[in-house]
Amino acid sequence: MLAIIQARSSSKRFRNKVLVKIYGKPLIHHVISRVKRSKKISKIVVSTSKNKSDDNLVNYLKKIKVKYYRGELNNVAKRLLHTSEKNKQNFFLRVSGDSPLIDPKIIDKIISIHKKNKTFDLITNVFPRTFPKGQSVEIISNNILKENLKRMNKFEKEHVTLYFYRNSQKFLIKNFIFNKKIKLIKTAIDNKKDLINVLKVIEKKEFKLYTIFK
Repeated sequence: MLAIIQARSSSKRFRNKVLVKIYGKPLIHHVISRVKRSKKISKIVVSTSKNKSDDNLVNYLKKIKVKYYRGELNNVAKRLLHTSEKNKQNFFLRVSGDSPLIDPKIIDKIISIHKKNKTFDLITNVFPRTFPKGQSVEIISNNILKENLKRMNKFEKEHVTLYFYRNSQKFLIKNFIFNKKIKLIKTAIDNKKDLINVLKVIEKKEFKLYTIFK
């Protein structure tokens, strides 16, 4: 399975957050390392924009020898579709570049569901959301994304799967839930406050080993 990590440096709430250092490594490094720990991912590509603002991100990816694709900044749906097509895939797994604590076991779980039934248009763990932000994964069909790209408005193109959730009756969507009754923290880094909160709770030695499946 191809994993596409969606990342850009021009976030209005936290500029250059993908390169902000967390325990000595850029945030994007932690996301990539987590995805690499999946037992079922065969290839990782970071999908970013052609804008100059993402040049430093691309330079870092070159340095650590991670594949990347550059496309439109705001039409993220089109960018991810082209990333997948260039890598000759029919489906891809989408992970956000602001999820440095994404659990590889969740990635393996969603891929296992996909392998058992490849007829789903979209497999997700956020419809409805039972996992905390920062633990979101989706497997998307290239064909379904391509067929519906022209129907998406500007906002939906930026948020990729929102169109499918808003029109869920038209698509075959599989959601899996987190059914353990334990309190989990938000691990997505949307702003500087999120980063401070995560570092308050998770110490350096725990950061690398963090998992929500105990």
